[in-house]
Amino acid sequence: MSQLTATQPTLTQQNLVDKLQAKWESAIESVTVFRGELTINVELEKLYEILENLRKEHKMAMLLDISSVDHLHDIPRFEVVYELATLNDRQHIRVKTSVAQDQSVPTVVTIWKTANWHEREIFDMMGIKFSDHPEMTRILMWEGYEHYPLRKDFPLAGIESEIPDANFSADKAPLEGGPFVTNPGAKSRVDAEPCAKGES
Repeated sequence: MSQLTATQPTLTQQNLVDKLQAKWESAIESVTVFRGELTINVELEKLYEILENLRKEHKMAMLLDISSVDHLHDIPRFEVVYELATLNDRQHIRVKTSVAQDQSVPTVVTIWKTANWHEREIFDMMGIKFSDHPEMTRILMWEGYEHYPLRKDFPLAGIESEIPDANFSADKAPLEGGPFVTNPGAKSRVDAEPCAKGES
């Protein structure tokens, strides 16, 4: 059985964990409470069932966000993270699942319609596919682009495109010289990466 770690859960959090573990004990890999935030890691195979249960049985009506993490050189490489809350914003839960590079994640558009663009952005930026998504196409980059800009092996300098309109502009950034912007005197895009003043 997964054990709560880091800090003690509230009674509400403990009650939620107990109910989830009663149904999916073997699928819940870990449970953590840190700074009052409840996080559960679940097996990919049971992800949809657990998320659907959180919506229907535990009133997690708001999907606040879906994000992804690239753990380059780890196996499995990726992690997908769901931030859920009740409508009155009194209960929150973070659900994480690990995803191998050749795996897809079940779409949750049928549970929360707002998942549509979140999942497309993750596909576009990280290359993680969501099975049965109604429109699994890129949302920021153009169709036919071969790379995934948020992967850790994507170069900081970017990858030049053969499409002229997709190349970076040579004009100065409108906030050049600000607290967290590029170095205006840098010789390359790598050297121009944003940083706090005094750290360059």
